[in-house]
Amino acid sequence: MGIHPWVIVEPPDRRGLRRITVNGRNMGSAWSLRELRKELRRLGYPDDMDLEDGSRIHWRGGDSGTWPDRRGRRHAVIVFMILGLLGSLVLHAVIGWADALGALTFAQRLVGVLFLLAGAVQAVAIPAVTDYWGRRNVKVSGALVLLGALIALATSSLLLFLWLQEREPIPAAAGFLALWLWSLWALRILVRAKVWRGIPHPRKFAAGVAATALLTAVSLGYSLLYQPIAAPMHFILKAEFGKAQTESGLPYVHVPLTLYAKNDGGIPVYIVVDDYTVYGNSAKFSKSGEGLKQWKQADAFASAAELYATGFSGEVVESGQFQGPGTTLAVGEEFKMETVITLPKDTAYETLDAVLKFAFLRQDRGKIDDEFTTPRLSWVKDEGRYYCPADKCGGEHVIYHGKVRYNDNLVNVTRKQRYVAAFWSPNEEPDVFVSSFNFKKKKKSESIYDIYEGLDQAEVARENARYGVAWVSVNSQVSVHQLLKKSRS
Repeated sequence: MGIHPWVIVEPPDRRGLRRITVNGRNMGSAWSLRELRKELRRLGYPDDMDLEDGSRIHWRGGDSGTWPDRRGRRHAVIVFMILGLLGSLVLHAVIGWADALGALTFAQRLVGVLFLLAGAVQAVAIPAVTDYWGRRNVKVSGALVLLGALIALATSSLLLFLWLQEREPIPAAAGFLALWLWSLWALRILVRAKVWRGIPHPRKFAAGVAATALLTAVSLGYSLLYQPIAAPMHFILKAEFGKAQTESGLPYVHVPLTLYAKNDGGIPVYIVVDDYTVYGNSAKFSKSGEGLKQWKQADAFASAAELYATGFSGEVVESGQFQGPGTTLAVGEEFKMETVITLPKDTAYETLDAVLKFAFLRQDRGKIDDEFTTPRLSWVKDEGRYYCPADKCGGEHVIYHGKVRYNDNLVNVTRKQRYVAAFWSPNEEPDVFVSSFNFKKKKKSESIYDIYEGLDQAEVARENARYGVAWVSVNSQVSVHQLLKKSRS
């Protein structure tokens, strides 16, 4: 024991940590002289042991005053690394959780699961930070931190790319940029430290990382670019008049009307707004056959003309909602409604027209919040931001308004919130649009109608197309004379 020292303090590594060996066995490590005494005390050496006694302790790569550890800098790196990984973990959880549980298509759910798995890797990388910049008890701790930083770089780059497509002013954009810059800083630190050293089979590890990145990129690209056009959109709509009913002594007649809709396609949909309207039409008989010559008159324009009928006029007899805004129509689901039209027996109508129409939003493109189903009455002051006097808003409307989210949460976090709005009135055609319009007045002098009219129509057209908003309708016509004749028989 007099020839060989009992304790050897090895040279400091790149971080300033010095390993302690006793008789060739690794017994611990120390960042400072104080930690060295603590380790020696744990090994059974006396507190007052002379650290300069060459017969009991041997110093390699420096003496008892060589402790190059920069504790403040090392702790700052640890804190900054953990904050970046934690922020990326939260971002992956927010994106992945919604898609993994709520996406309609398998591809979108798969992407959500991949994001959750990436977040799980970063969760494991967080404690690996303290180990790698600490005593390195786990050989792969540096590799785990490297993998977490690579995932953060890939995700933040993708989010910035998606954001640049729209370039909308959202607070999250600053977070994407900050995470991207953090990942570059982290990778610079990790590459300079060559963290892959000491990993068993480093080439296989690198190949696995590359394969995982490739599969993730393919899945993300599939989710963002694929449009499920293979499933057809098809609806069966019917509007059928029944046999009129009346009794002697009553001045009116009842005409049954059956309305029917079925989703006969391959994609479930939201009913954004629906409407059925019954029109009573009248015309004058033209023995001379002047009807075709009058079709283009400005005050009597019609999309159809008859040779022996002129002076067409029509009015709304009944109008209402069918299934209701915000309801759904699943694949194969059908909805039926029956109502009764009341007409005077001496009516001058020649024909009755029943029009059933609705606007739908594809559920494989987006999801509408439940708040949309609550009707807002534009003529009621208590409705707050939805209130709009009839003289300023072109009439009185029932308004439906709520948030709509794209079915890929990657898109949602890189864009401003979108809303779907629908307007219904028995005296006007229903309307629907998707945009960033949120019914908030910018100036006291502006009405909701003014802001609505000033919407960017290119944005509305683009968003309607993205969410698959479209209209379907059916029109049925019957002779009033024939209805009344059957009611008397």
